[in-house]
Amino acid sequence: MTSTLMDLSSNAFDGECREPIAPARLARIPKAYTTRFVAESINQDATGYHLLSGDSIKPQAGDVVIARVTEIGKHARLESPVSRRQLLFPGQEIMVAYGNRYAPDQFLAYVPESLEPCSLIAGGGIAGAVKEMHASIDAATSIEPIGLLADEQGVVNLSRFAPLSVDAPSVAAVNAVGSARPRVIAVLGTSMNSGKSTTLGCLVNGLTNAGLNVAAGKATGTGAGNDPNLFHDGGATRVVDFTDFGYPTTFLLDYETVRGLLSSMIQELSAAVDGTAPDVVVIEIADGVYQGETSRLLADPIYASLVDATIFAAADALGAVAGLDVLQRAKVNVAAVSGLVTASPLASAEAQSVLPVQLINTYDLCNAEVAQGIIDDLAVRA
Repeated sequence: MTSTLMDLSSNAFDGECREPIAPARLARIPKAYTTRFVAESINQDATGYHLLSGDSIKPQAGDVVIARVTEIGKHARLESPVSRRQLLFPGQEIMVAYGNRYAPDQFLAYVPESLEPCSLIAGGGIAGAVKEMHASIDAATSIEPIGLLADEQGVVNLSRFAPLSVDAPSVAAVNAVGSARPRVIAVLGTSMNSGKSTTLGCLVNGLTNAGLNVAAGKATGTGAGNDPNLFHDGGATRVVDFTDFGYPTTFLLDYETVRGLLSSMIQELSAAVDGTAPDVVVIEIADGVYQGETSRLLADPIYASLVDATIFAAADALGAVAGLDVLQRAKVNVAAVSGLVTASPLASAEAQSVLPVQLINTYDLCNAEVAQGIIDDLAVRA
């Protein structure tokens, strides 16, 4: 007790409080998908951790926080490290990570300036302060931060536990330098919920059905397991997303990091695994063409140098035409339009009548001949 009191009082002058956290308590706290690599370390050894709190604490994106659920709202479940949907209960402690979120259909939220009460802004496990929200959804689930998780090295940030790094390529990626690069296809869309992930998953499945080895990734967005699991289910032999590099979300990352993330992800996914290199790498870029990070990537020459073709997912005919115009003005090679627009025969007919590129039904991409045709077209253009 004396030692604990000394730990608490020794930092009182600067507004920081350090509280040991019992291994049993830490082990039983439900943990989020975004924190899965930290959770893995805790599962191996839950000793040596403590909580940092106080007026001087200023969270950063990626910092892991232990928080108490105070009111259930939009997200009534927390995605676990293995993507199980864990039901939340008022008063329950959870382990999540701070992050910024840009989601036009849900929340615009930021990392708060202090350990003030905030919200669970994404089911994958993101804590943030909501600034704006879509009119059709429930208010965010309210949480009360108890303290930042820390160990002998300092505050636990996702980047310290992540298996990949933008600044330090893996051995496999380094060994692949100089090798022939596989074809790279990007999938992006008009907006959130335009059908990007389903389009990519179907494309992965079609290419796999055609006998190709496919690697898949998600370069930007908000951390969650749904899309990586979809890509695995489609047949991808390797799947990587930005959370594997230690980022809970990519919104408001400095642009050089976003740029490096796209390049590093393609480099990692192009590397051979167990002696076999992929034939095709497929990358999803989140949100719409006007979203800040996406817009800058499309205008950057690095995009054209890394991506051989783009499939554009649109929600309706007008979005397909307008979005394609934006991409063509940015000199992006669009191989096809797909996405939610293809769920409507009428919308599809409207779009195809005015589009200068092919419109492919999302689920037709699962067909080996259709998917292989996209690769064959690239070979002809080359």
